[in-house]
Amino acid sequence: MDDILQVSGLTRRFHGLVAVDGVSFHLGRGEILGLIGPNGAGKTTLVSMVNGTLEPSAGDIVFEGRSVRNLPAYRRAHLGIGRTFQIMKPFPGLSVLENVSVGALFGAGGGERHLERAREQARECLDFVGLGQRIAQRADELGGPDRKRLELAKALAMKPRLLLLDEVMAGLNSVEIEEVIEVIRKLRGQGISILVIEHVMKAIKSLSDRVLVLHHGVKIAEGATEDVLRDPRVVEAYLGRKRQ
Repeated sequence: MDDILQVSGLTRRFHGLVAVDGVSFHLGRGEILGLIGPNGAGKTTLVSMVNGTLEPSAGDIVFEGRSVRNLPAYRRAHLGIGRTFQIMKPFPGLSVLENVSVGALFGAGGGERHLERAREQARECLDFVGLGQRIAQRADELGGPDRKRLELAKALAMKPRLLLLDEVMAGLNSVEIEEVIEVIRKLRGQGISILVIEHVMKAIKSLSDRVLVLHHGVKIAEGATEDVLRDPRVVEAYLGRKRQ
């Protein structure tokens, strides 16, 4: 499989604390890679280095054959790297449609420069995630599940080729989780490569082609989903989390 992303030796230190320690992995084009690990394992830090919102202390990030380590986040977005954020922060005072239009204006290829076309693109993304009836509502008035959908629509409006999803199912009920799983499957069907951070094991098992596991900032396992989830080191890491 042709790799869209290659990460080698990625490290991030915070004042002497090593949050991510020499992590290497690859993501194939059109593949879904699950990223799991206990709270504090370094998952969001790793994703933030890939999309450029955090600078690595060491290591390299190669996207579609070129190093992007020294590029700012907006340049990576123009190249086709999109992400959602675990802590949802819609643009206050703007409507749902306007929030997603921002993604269309600043996404891949430099974004859609024509406002009306950006709005149309935003409408399509909102329909896709099930928010088509909420376009006129203020985004900061949405409830938690709909904010998750909005976060996903904002990322999709940027036309990513690589999509980094940070716990888009956290706090959702079983029906809502199934709906998001179906959306992610459709995205992969459109050729988007996906890295998904998730604690919902049902989603990880049903979506992931492979799984990468972090613990205390170190990669402890990587491989086929069922094999990784049976790995004694992975079981121990999750049991340790439950005891805390």
